[in-house]
Amino acid sequence: MVLVFRTAMQFVGLSLSLLGWVLSIITTYLPHWKNRNLDLNEMENWTMGLWQACVIQEEVGRQCEDFESFLALPAELRISRVLMVLSNGLGFLGLLVSGFGLDCSRLAERQQSLKTRMLILGGILFWTSGITAIVPVSWVAHVTVQEFWDEAIPEIVPRWEFGEALFLGWFAGFSLVLGGCLLNCAACSTRAPLASSHYAVAEIQTQGPYLEDGTADPTV
Repeated sequence: MVLVFRTAMQFVGLSLSLLGWVLSIITTYLPHWKNRNLDLNEMENWTMGLWQACVIQEEVGRQCEDFESFLALPAELRISRVLMVLSNGLGFLGLLVSGFGLDCSRLAERQQSLKTRMLILGGILFWTSGITAIVPVSWVAHVTVQEFWDEAIPEIVPRWEFGEALFLGWFAGFSLVLGGCLLNCAACSTRAPLASSHYAVAEIQTQGPYLEDGTADPTV
C-alpha cells in the first residue's frame, strides 16, 4: 500500500511538473502578456509579450514586430525575460534529475539513497522553476494594474490590461510548485521494506532441522 501511494505521488508530481514546464515555455514566447483595445477603433487590438508587440486588425490580420533593443524595454519586461528563460532551464533539469530518481527507473536500482536524493533535487528544481515563473508574471500584472489606475494618465489614453499569457503563467508556476512538492513528499515517504523481506526469506531458507551435534541435516 505504501509503495502504491509513493508511486502515485511520483506519477502525479512528475505529470504536474511536466505540464507546468510546457505551459511555462508557451508563456515565455506568447505575445499576449498585455492587451489593449482602442475605443476609437474597436476593430484594432494591440498585444505585447516579452519578445514582440502585435496589432490585430480585422482587414489586415495579425502583424507582429520584434523588440529591437533589450535595454530599451521596461525593467519588468527585461527581468521577466531572464527569469522565464531561467524557469524553463530549471524545469528541464528537474525533468532529467527526477526522471532518474523515480522508483520505476532502472538507474542505480541498488542505490536507493542516491535515487531518493535525485528525486528530492528534482522536486527542488521544479519548485524553484515555478517560483521563477510566478515572480515575473506577477510583477508584470502589478505594473499593469498601477498604470491602469494611474491618475496622471489622461482618460482618453488607452490602457494596457491583463493578457492571456499572465493567467497561463500563473497556472504553469503553481503546477511546477505543486509538482515539486509532491515529488519531495514522495521521496521523504517511507519506502516499502523490500530489503527486510529479502533477508527474512533468506533466513527462512537457512533454517532447517539440525542433528544432535549441531550440524545441519543433509537429508533436508
